[in-house]
Parts: sequence; C-alpha cells; structure tokens
Amino acid sequence: MKFLKLLFITFISLTTSINANSNKKLINQINEGNKLIFIRHAYAPGSGDPNNFNLNDCLTQRNLSETGRIQAKNIGKFFKHYEIDTSNVLSSEWCRCMETAKLAFDKFEKKNFLNSFYSAKFQKNRIEQIADLKTYVKNFKSDKNLIFVTHYVVIFEILNYAPTSGEIVISDMEFNKIGSIEIN
Repeated sequence: MKFLKLLFITFISLTTSINANSNKKLINQINEGNKLIFIRHAYAPGSGDPNNFNLNDCLTQRNLSETGRIQAKNIGKFFKHYEIDTSNVLSSEWCRCMETAKLAFDKFEKKNFLNSFYSAKFQKNRIEQIADLKTYVKNFKSDKNLIFVTHYVVIFEILNYAPTSGEIVISDMEFNKIGSIEIN
C-alpha cells in the first residue's frame, strides 16, 4: 500500500511539472504576439438558451453563475500575472460572453461574428459569421494578440476543438491550434 501511495504521489508530481512547463512554453509563445486567443465564456449552467431568448435582454439568457463570475475574474488574473497584453478584446453579444470579458479584462468590443449559432434560430448565421471572423483576422494589421470571448460552437467550428467553460485556446493567425489552458 505504501508503494502505491508513493507511486501515486510521484505520478502527480511529474504530471504537474509537465503541465507547468508546457504552460510556460505556451505563455512565452503568447507573449511573442501574433496569436489568436479564444476564450469560451466562463461557467454558465445549462446549454443553449431558453426559448424566449432575446439578445437585448440578459434576463432571457443563460448567464454566468457565481462560479462563472469567479472563473472570469481568474481569467483576468491569469492575463495580468503573465503580463499578457489585453488591448484587443472582442466579445460575442451574448450576455455571458460580455460579462466574462468585462470581469476578466474590463474593456472589450462587441462583434456579432463571435455570437453563438448553437440554436436552430441562429444556425443560418454560421457560414457568414465564420467568414466574417476570418476576414477580420486577415485584415488585422498588428503584431499583437487578438482575444475573442465567444462560445463553444464558434471555437469548435474555427479550430475543431471542444473547449470547456472558461478555457483559453491559442492558435496562430492561420487558425492552427497551438495549445490551451484551463482556468477554474
């Protein structure tokens, strides 16, 4: 039994060290600039939006829980701790994304190409939104990073990656995923 405990502790220590080293490498890449940083909105219980969803009324939407608000603040602390430039923050128009952006970064700009197209009501927008997102990135003339606070479906569509709530997903300017960091 002692051997199993020792083996378990050794395994945890090694994997934690590996994660810390890979995160450090990824953070260094982010600080070089020219990265796309996708952030899935912080934790908002449930999935999709209620049938009475109204883009202009947060009371009709699925919103951040208290856990999600703490997670959003922790995202901001992560960026501050590693001195990652946050001057280019764009958000979906959904309240849970805007609240995540506000709590994490304070200043952000709304962009409808980051909106969800999860529900049948908005699926018709998918192709145009992704085209607009790609055009925006193509026309972005800066060596800085671009931060997008958006939804699972947008990140999955553009990067073929399924993020968890509050996860930070990094890609190059050609939408090739470099790595991700989960924030609790």
